[in-house]
Amino acid sequence: MADPRRRELGNFLRSRRERLNPKSVGLPSGRRRRTTGLRREEVAELAGIGVDWYIRLEQGRTVSPSVTTIDALARALRLSKVEHAHLRALGRDADRRPFTRENVPDAMRRIVESLNQPAYITGRRWDVLAWNKAAAEIFAFDRMPEAERNILLCVLTNPYTRRLFGAAWKDQARRVVAQFRATHDLWAGDPAFLDLLDRLRTGCPEFTAWWEAHDVGDARAGQKLLKHPHKGALRLEHASFQANDDPELRLVIYAPATTARKEAA
Repeated sequence: MADPRRRELGNFLRSRRERLNPKSVGLPSGRRRRTTGLRREEVAELAGIGVDWYIRLEQGRTVSPSVTTIDALARALRLSKVEHAHLRALGRDADRRPFTRENVPDAMRRIVESLNQPAYITGRRWDVLAWNKAAAEIFAFDRMPEAERNILLCVLTNPYTRRLFGAAWKDQARRVVAQFRATHDLWAGDPAFLDLLDRLRTGCPEFTAWWEAHDVGDARAGQKLLKHPHKGALRLEHASFQANDDPELRLVIYAPATTARKEAA
């Protein structure tokens, strides 16, 4: 059995290979192709690596590509900056312990609770670990069972949150899935992450297709337009920050937007 993390590296390479066509990378179309995208040998040639070596990578075999090889593949597959960083992260050897839910230091919790603007803290699996009254008034975290206080579950499976985003829900949901993909692949095979994926597949019919696209994104500051049942239309800016106490914790803060601008991808 391939290591789950290596398997995700192979799946990611294959998904990026299949989205390309020969003309986009300067290759002749040639005869009719039985599969979409580039052939494995074409990617290997463009990257300057052996075909057998590349096949082993796509199969999720236990091989350790060098940074030079990863960078060559990124160029061959025309990866974006975010995708390139993701491929590098997957290519690094890592010996992770089983996931355990994080603890928020008391000082951080008190500071978040004291803020007037909506704010909350999430962990590696995007569980919502702490929040303040302003965040609860918008996202209703305090009315959710602890097992459901997770950003993925909130956005994709919670009817209240879906109504909160209104017509923008689909774009927001796909964006969140792409951002989470970059985190998940580093924890591939961990029971806590497998459980979350099962719940997302069951609770959101659209999730499986988005997940299999294997798109990755990064978290950026941006805006959200929400339709709150009591507060009406809310246009909010948001940004996230890593905690010095524990880099695995992320603080997200919202504030009223002064000007309208497109949500960052």
